[in-house]
Amino acid sequence: MNIYRQIYKKIKKYNNIFLAHHIGPDPDALGSTFGLKEVILNTFPKKNVYVVGASPYKFHYIGLNDKYDEEIMKDSLLIICDTPDKKRVDGVDYTIFKETIKIDHHPFVEKFCNIEWIDDTASSASQMIIELVYKTRLKMNKKAASKLFTGLISDTERFLYDYTTPKTFELTAKLIKDTKLEFTKLYLPLYLRPRKDLLFQSYIMTNLTITENGFGYIKLTDETLKEFEVDVGTAGNLINNFNYMNEMIAWGFFSEDKNNNQIRGSIRSRGPVINEVLAPFGGGGHALASGVRPKDFEETDKVIKELDEVCRKYNEENTN
Repeated sequence: MNIYRQIYKKIKKYNNIFLAHHIGPDPDALGSTFGLKEVILNTFPKKNVYVVGASPYKFHYIGLNDKYDEEIMKDSLLIICDTPDKKRVDGVDYTIFKETIKIDHHPFVEKFCNIEWIDDTASSASQMIIELVYKTRLKMNKKAASKLFTGLISDTERFLYDYTTPKTFELTAKLIKDTKLEFTKLYLPLYLRPRKDLLFQSYIMTNLTITENGFGYIKLTDETLKEFEVDVGTAGNLINNFNYMNEMIAWGFFSEDKNNNQIRGSIRSRGPVINEVLAPFGGGGHALASGVRPKDFEETDKVIKELDEVCRKYNEENTN
């Protein structure tokens, strides 16, 4: 039995289905879960479907998390999207569910679900949900399509990244055609930003340190975040805006997260492989787009040193 049918049969079987994503969700994590919720309800209107975990204020328009009775979890199905490892599952203890499914496009880290569909050639978890729908009897509608399209274009940065494949375009074209999706209207809420965010971006640009090896970084204290009236996730939301600075080949923003007593790091690259560097620090993700959560700025300095070193080696190899 192929993976699509396995997942479809489990969705069909359970009356109560929970959907989870990773901690610190981005639009793909939210788009894939809330999009899948709409798909399931469109196919099986009598089922109860709950999205769990945090939903950042900026992305409330994608969906708001649901209220639920924890007692029903032990007899329910949990589907985890866009999350490679168990420590990053947000909002629930995955071990209490009767059955679990993982749908993820990150490189494999560990197996922790009963059924795991991992495709690290997919552009996004949202792309995988679209594919799942078209490979099964699940039914797409415009509401689901808008959420899935938002997740897909966010993780591909509007199809700019090299893990955008012909399949990505084929599935996106089918999605738009089948649902008559007015996709251009979905860009504005995703990229519209308040003036304070742009002032904060200007601060990052002005204070960014760039090493001789081409690694750019900034450490953002809680005081700085409060000064600009931004939350701890704002720097990570801005990081792709720095993709075309000639002097950098990789860059990282490290924000102090007082509430969780850690540092939230978002790292991007135009060449050096960064996820392998971050793994010893408990981080990971894609080869050129990853995250890490150092416990303090002292450990952050160690992360920065390793990332600078991988940039040095990359330059040396490519020069030769």
